[in-house]
Amino acid sequence: MKLKFTKMQGLGNDFVVLDGIHQSIHLDRQQLRFLADRHFGIGCDQILLVEKAEGDADFRYRIFNADGGEVEQCGNGARCFVRYVHDHGLTQKSEIRIETLSGVISPKLEISGNVTVNMGQPVFEPAQIPFIAEHIAPAYQLEIAGQPVTISALSMGNPHAVRVVPDVDRAPVETEGALLEQHPRFPKKVNAGFMQVVDRTHIKLRVFERGAGETLACGTGACAAVVAGINLGLLDPQVIVSTRGGSLTIRWEGKNEPVWMTGPAVTVFEGEINL
Repeated sequence: MKLKFTKMQGLGNDFVVLDGIHQSIHLDRQQLRFLADRHFGIGCDQILLVEKAEGDADFRYRIFNADGGEVEQCGNGARCFVRYVHDHGLTQKSEIRIETLSGVISPKLEISGNVTVNMGQPVFEPAQIPFIAEHIAPAYQLEIAGQPVTISALSMGNPHAVRVVPDVDRAPVETEGALLEQHPRFPKKVNAGFMQVVDRTHIKLRVFERGAGETLACGTGACAAVVAGINLGLLDPQVIVSTRGGSLTIRWEGKNEPVWMTGPAVTVFEGEINL
C-alpha cells in the first residue's frame, strides 16, 4: 500500500500527517510504529490523522504516539493540523473547529503565520485526569524509586504531572520521567513535565511524553506547566515557555477559563511510503 504523507514540526516536536479524507487509512499498531521509526520508517514523535468530522465540527483529529497507541490531545500537533488543512486546500477558514478524543478545540491561523489554539479548560478532578488521589490539591506527594517527590497533576485533554526544578538542564528527565510515566497512581500513564521558573512571565520546560519519551517540545505540556505554576502562585496569566525546540506563549486567566497557546507550525517535506 502506498501512503501519501506530510512531515511537519512545531518547535521540533515532529509529526507525520496523513490525509484520511482523500485516502482510506486503516493502520494497525505495527504499521504506526513503523511510520514513526526514525531508522526504518519516516520518523516522528506522533502520527496525526485528518478525517471528516462525525458531528458539526470542521474536521476530526486523531493522534497516535510513536509506540502506536492513540492519545487524546496534542497541542503542537493541533497547530500543525491547522497549517496542514490550509496548505492542502481543505478549508479557507482562519479559525476551525476540530473534534478530538478529549472534545472540540478551536485553533486559529494568525496573519503572522503562527497558530493560536483554544486548548479548553484544564481539569483538576483526580478521577478525570485520571490520577489516584482523595481530593484536588495544587501539589501532591509521590514516591519514585523510594524517594518522595512533589508534583502537580492535571489534564489538558491528556494527563500531566508537573515538577518544579531549580535547573531544567540538570533535571533527571530520562530516568525520573520514565518512572513518572508509569507511576501506578496514573492509571493511563502520564506526560511528565520538568519546569524551571525563570521569572513570573517566563519558564523553561522539558517534557517526557507518554509513549514517545522526551521530545523537543510539548504543547499540552507547556499549557499544563503554566497552569500548575499559576496555581502554585509562581506565574502571571501570560507566560513564555522556552523548550529545547523553541518558545510558545501560553495564557490562562484562571478557574473556569480556557488555556490559549500560540506558536509556529512548519511543513518539512511531503512524500509517499510503501507499507
